[in-house]
Amino acid sequence: MKKIFLVSMLLAILLVSVGTIVLAVEEKNTLETNTASELINIKNEAKTEKDEYTRKYGSESYGMTAFILNKVRLYSIPFCFIGIAVGALYQYVLGTRRLDMRQKGFALIVAFITILVICQVLPLIFAIVVRGWRG
Repeated sequence: MKKIFLVSMLLAILLVSVGTIVLAVEEKNTLETNTASELINIKNEAKTEKDEYTRKYGSESYGMTAFILNKVRLYSIPFCFIGIAVGALYQYVLGTRRLDMRQKGFALIVAFITILVICQVLPLIFAIVVRGWRG
């Protein structure tokens, strides 16, 4: 009786594992296809956005510069918020005991806020100068 039970349990485990392996292989192939198509879509969207900037500014170099500045503007926000959080950690948590850590935290906060402001204002200044004063 124990042998029949043991064999049936092993058979059940084998069937479940084979089904899992087959599903995992099918999901992997589907995932690779979906990932490739998503990458192609992202590439096409970036190309059309870059072309729109080129048309808007009237030059390939100005369009590429505006495109890059826009991407820097978007990605600087989370980067600087993480930097400000690290600076606050240094200043308010680690700086309670050591004055040098407090000064380091304050310097980090000031530096990341400065970087954030520059990255947010630079595309605006570029647009004003290129589109406004260039003619």
